[in-house]
Amino acid sequence: MLREYSGVVRRCVIQFTGLVFILGSPIALANAELKGGSTLKSFYESSWERQPDYKSYQYRVEAALAKQKIASSLLVSPASVEVSQKTDRTNSNQGASETILGLDIPLWLWNERSSSINLADAEYKKLLSQYYLSQLRIAAEVRDAYWNYQKSKIESDLALRRNENAKSLALDVEKRFKAGDLSRADLHQANGALASSEAFLVEAQANVINAEQRVRTLLGSEYLKKIQFGDIAKNIEPLPKVPENLSGLDSSLPIVAALVDQLEVAKKALDLAKSQTRASPQLQIWTTKGREVYGVPYQQSVAVGLRIPFGSDARNTNRLASATAEMVDSEVRLSYERESALSNVESNVALVKSAQMKLGAADKRSNLANETRQFFDKSFRFGETDLPTRLRIELEAVDANRQAAIAKINYAVSVSNLRQALGLLPE
Repeated sequence: MLREYSGVVRRCVIQFTGLVFILGSPIALANAELKGGSTLKSFYESSWERQPDYKSYQYRVEAALAKQKIASSLLVSPASVEVSQKTDRTNSNQGASETILGLDIPLWLWNERSSSINLADAEYKKLLSQYYLSQLRIAAEVRDAYWNYQKSKIESDLALRRNENAKSLALDVEKRFKAGDLSRADLHQANGALASSEAFLVEAQANVINAEQRVRTLLGSEYLKKIQFGDIAKNIEPLPKVPENLSGLDSSLPIVAALVDQLEVAKKALDLAKSQTRASPQLQIWTTKGREVYGVPYQQSVAVGLRIPFGSDARNTNRLASATAEMVDSEVRLSYERESALSNVESNVALVKSAQMKLGAADKRSNLANETRQFFDKSFRFGETDLPTRLRIELEAVDANRQAAIAKINYAVSVSNLRQALGLLPE
């Protein structure tokens, strides 16, 4: 049984993750050297294995399969046996005795069995799509926590580098102040820049601690040390192919597929409600064996009956109204989510393009700022540049490096968000 449902799940996942790769041409956005790493995937898998949905799924599938088996049975519920014995031994004791053996067989109403089978099949299919949606929900949390940690770690590293540069500059200014080359005002400016860098470093380290705590919540303390976050460029997810015409994409999106399954369940539930106009009738078979007094031979008889309960308009109306409301709600939600999902994909495609252009511009600015810092660092050491200019160039380089690092993170986030919008799990 486990092999059966695991194979179905695997086929379901392949269906969701495969369709977006065969529709249309790819968007040529990602650099060729940016390949998807295994860190984010490992992070996701470790997090998913801790989720209640993962641990309980086996039993949910077993319950769904059992429901299918029940719906396919010949009887609406198990038959029952009734046995009774009548005697006069406690009063007149004239030998009167009667034994009654009865069999009650519940019967399906018209179209009830076929409707129950269709509903059980629809609920099983919905279970598979809901399972994948649960995976995507955890994937969204993992992606957000992962890149937030990466961002905080990079900002912490940049703050540490800024602090080290500020220390080096402050020591150089102090030496030159003691030698009489710089004024006390220059020394104060250098020490002020050092104090500012220390404040940024403390704040950045606090952000790392907060981000790490969120990661620990998803992974658990025992898995946290096993995850190596590594270099960002090696852990950007593969950029998926997206069709040029998004109108044909909605049926392959997991959220849309899940809502289609939900709508199908609501329709089948309504069909079942229409067929259940009364309680189940029962075929009744009795056999009686008894005598009236001692010495009289036992007589046996057989009786067949049909028990048909009366219907109730109020109960039937309530059941139909509830099932109809569920179907209407599913239809409206499907229409809304289909438009929202396609819009989400379109906006994320645009964000990937924008993030890549920003990344290129930020890298260019960072390279130029670092080269400029080297020029002015040399000129400052030779006394050709004053301290305020040197500090301004340092701050510009620090800001340029930070913007480049953040742009790289934002590009990675935009790719992950696009994959999330398409319903793809981390790779």
